[in-house]
Amino acid sequence: MKLKSINHFFAFVLAMFIGNSAMAQSAQGPEMADLMRSNGKIYIVVAVCLTILIGLFLYAWTIDRKISRLEKEK
Repeated sequence: MKLKSINHFFAFVLAMFIGNSAMAQSAQGPEMADLMRSNGKIYIVVAVCLTILIGLFLYAWTIDRKISRLEKEK
């Protein structure tokens, strides 16, 4: 019981640190995003990110189908 509450405490502290670092970065301003948007390269970044995400989803979907097929065989 005590170990579970300690884990929750550390998760809370970690979330606070992540939140604070995200706020500190956004306070400086999105200079790099403005530069990439002005050059038209932001669309390339978005396309690469979407390609990676679609690839990960397809990979997870095929793995799920293979595991389901193996479970049906047993």
